[in-house]
Amino acid sequence: MDTFDPSAQHLRIESKIVAALERISEAFRVLLWQEGKQHGLTPIQIQLLLFLRFHAPALCKVNYLAKEFNVTKATISESIRILTKKGFIFKETDPADTRSFTIHLTDIGKEMVSRTSAFATAIDKPVQGLTQFQKEQLFQNLLEIIKKLNKAGVVTVQRMCFSCRFYHRGPENDYCSLLKKTLHKPDLRVDCPEHELVAP
Repeated sequence: MDTFDPSAQHLRIESKIVAALERISEAFRVLLWQEGKQHGLTPIQIQLLLFLRFHAPALCKVNYLAKEFNVTKATISESIRILTKKGFIFKETDPADTRSFTIHLTDIGKEMVSRTSAFATAIDKPVQGLTQFQKEQLFQNLLEIIKKLNKAGVVTVQRMCFSCRFYHRGPENDYCSLLKKTLHKPDLRVDCPEHELVAP
């Protein structure tokens, strides 16, 4: 059955959910393109600047960024070349391996992040209008979908609680052994800076 066939879609709630998620994904793409046009940047270049601003230097390397955004290393390298030329980033060579480098934002790059990071406000506003219960249910369901997509190899990188070695699932609430605290559903994280992957 075709998820995107309107004549068949109404027969399955699963198809309606997938179609709804596709609409939201399209909204993100449109917002990123609109923001990019204003500043002469592509969507991936905006996403790279945002990632570099809010993540540890250990993650700001070409190989990791390619996995994070599910694109080729050549695509990341080209974006890095352009962003360097524009003065938004600089590369710091690893003294132990001169072929490897970490990417950092310049002050101008940080200013650009401040100007472009509000692109998702249009999606944030309707979420704010939901009740607390609706937000928690939606959040929990999205986490479960991301977890299953990760297991299926569709989402290649994720730093959620579910895949972290510090996370322990309980019958009522979950627990983080790093923070040493009970995790209620809203406490679960999508992108945790302390995330450490469970050993295979």
